[in-house]
Amino acid sequence: MNKVLATKDALELIAKLRTRHGPLLFHQSGGCCDGSSPMCYPRNEFIIGDSDVLLGEIGNTPFYMNKKQYEYWKHTQLIIDVVPGRGGMFSLEGPEGVRFLTRSKVFPK
Repeated sequence: MNKVLATKDALELIAKLRTRHGPLLFHQSGGCCDGSSPMCYPRNEFIIGDSDVLLGEIGNTPFYMNKKQYEYWKHTQLIIDVVPGRGGMFSLEGPEGVRFLTRSKVFPK
């Protein structure tokens, strides 16, 4: 079962952002400055470290999470959606008037 999925709206926004900014990546924020939002960055402007786990891809865009945070979320499937509102101040969707949102679903046993 996929660890991360995206809704149709999220996939459309990812495609729009990729057209403007080039290759992208997501990193699930751990709750610091921008809460616990999925953050979208230009791929060449975010450094993935040894403490990050690749969960999969959405819209041909890799999706990462910190290993420590992953320990809490490893039994869930993340579903990335888009809702009206202000995104994280560092995330690319901010000027669009919408924000990415992580919904989750526990994996069946």
